[in-house]
Amino acid sequence: MSTTFSNEVAATPAATRKIAREDTYWRGVGRRLLRDKMTLVCGAILIVMTVLIVFAPLIAPWGPTDGSIARRLKPVGTPGHLLGTDELGRDMLSRLLYGGRYSWFVGITPVVLAFVIGGGIGIIAGFAGGKINMAIMRVTDVFYAFPSVLLAVAVSGSLGAGIANAIMSLTIVFIPPIIRVAESVTTGVRNLDYAEAARATGAGPTSIVMVHVLPNVLGPIFVYATSLVGVSMIVASGLSFLGLGIKPPDPEWGLMLNTLRTAIYTQPLIATLPGVCIFLTSVCFNFVSDGLRTAMDVRA
Repeated sequence: MSTTFSNEVAATPAATRKIAREDTYWRGVGRRLLRDKMTLVCGAILIVMTVLIVFAPLIAPWGPTDGSIARRLKPVGTPGHLLGTDELGRDMLSRLLYGGRYSWFVGITPVVLAFVIGGGIGIIAGFAGGKINMAIMRVTDVFYAFPSVLLAVAVSGSLGAGIANAIMSLTIVFIPPIIRVAESVTTGVRNLDYAEAARATGAGPTSIVMVHVLPNVLGPIFVYATSLVGVSMIVASGLSFLGLGIKPPDPEWGLMLNTLRTAIYTQPLIATLPGVCIFLTSVCFNFVSDGLRTAMDVRA
């Protein structure tokens, strides 16, 4: 009897450590994500779209610029053209696949750049506090005086059309909100017990930021940046629609909406296909962002 009891006592610490390992924060995040069906569906759609876009040269039945006036505006389901053709006889399926490459690149790249630049500036402002925080946040507030779409159009219009200029204008638009979020979460973390303990042991500001602050603020900043991807794609498509983004004949969903607007009365389904792609991508990114935010909330 005593032997059995001693064995149970000896096994208890190991079992406790095993349970502790399995019940980590990220395992909890994974479990909550698996219970969120909408996030899983939207994530699967984004994965499928990513595969189609990456392997567009292997999947597309035609070249994105191969056209013929003889086969212009063919309806959906035409033999050899599953999604019909556009106003110049170019295969819509091929152009949507290749256009997704431009739309995703121009939509995601500014958010990544804004995440790195704005997140870094916001963390510095939140951790430093005082006059440095005041200077950075007041400059950031200046950009909030302008609507994001108007600011993107103004910057892109002054720089001229093109991929690089569109990315630069969108990056400028998204840096201020990310700075504000990064500053807010960093301000809430810098005076917590573990940060104060690190200061008491003589750790320098750089060490405290890299070891204690950064791991605890990157999650909220990343989740917020993810929510901006859908907005970025919509604004990037709007710039291309206005002639301030991708230049023809390169396919891009916003530019395709612009060129197909004259076909809205003759082939409305074909004219709306790029808009459907933009809408679906934006909605899926928003749902995935909401799902990540909920899963990473320890109260969920």
